[in-house]
Amino acid sequence: MPGLVDVHTHFMPARVMDKVWASFDSAGPLTGRPWPIAYRTAEEERLAVLRGFGVRAFTALLYPHRPGMAAWLNAWAADFAARTPDCLHTATFFPEPEAAGYVRAAVEAGARVFKAHVQVGAYDPADPLLDPVWGLLAEAGVPVVTHCGSGPAPGRHTGPGPIGAVLARHPRLRLVVAHMGMPEYADFLDLADRHRHVRLDTTMAFTGFAEQEAPFPRAELPRLEDLQDRVLLGTDFPNIPYPYAHQLHALAHLDLGDDWLRAVCHGNAARLFGLDPGGGGGGGAG
Repeated sequence: MPGLVDVHTHFMPARVMDKVWASFDSAGPLTGRPWPIAYRTAEEERLAVLRGFGVRAFTALLYPHRPGMAAWLNAWAADFAARTPDCLHTATFFPEPEAAGYVRAAVEAGARVFKAHVQVGAYDPADPLLDPVWGLLAEAGVPVVTHCGSGPAPGRHTGPGPIGAVLARHPRLRLVVAHMGMPEYADFLDLADRHRHVRLDTTMAFTGFAEQEAPFPRAELPRLEDLQDRVLLGTDFPNIPYPYAHQLHALAHLDLGDDWLRAVCHGNAARLFGLDPGGGGGGGAG
């Protein structure tokens, strides 16, 4: 394996990241336990640490929590990708009248992956304002990493139902379900069974932190093996409350075999994003 491809990492404008970290600092009342940020350092140091772990391509997942933010975040992400060749050019959106326009502009500028955060954004993914966005991304074949599960706390529009309605309308959408759909693991595995373009990322799943509150049902492990080509490594770096390697150890301890690990940690994402054999990301158009 030439290295790791991590489809769920976060890089954002400094003041936005600071607010995200502050949110995690105060997450106790919501989650019922502290959530210390393991890699709370300057951007350049975080990049060096991530590369030091053997990550050869990664994302800059960022997301708005209100209207009027997404286009600005996309401009920052385009600049970040241009100066960070191993980062996949990332973009985002929010249900607003301008969404279709700036999503099309981002795709034409070379965006290779989008982030949708149904929980933080508190929006219905089937909102009519997003229908042209999902259609555009499905037609373009650009993956969308989507936090649509109900962990760590449910929202009005989380769970398999709302995003399932989107997939029913846009079956070619390359949806990547973040966190394996935690805690509705089986339901999102069902969604992947029904839709061949649906993938799941491993972010925080199987780790000791997640298993305390939302254990993955061991009876479902054979289904993970069957979906070997549609499970992708994700970690939530830097916003994790444990060392990065813990996610990798948790995957290895599933005992699904070396071929499964190689596919999950590199091969599947390399094919999805058309990465070169050396695993490099490339910040430009793809």
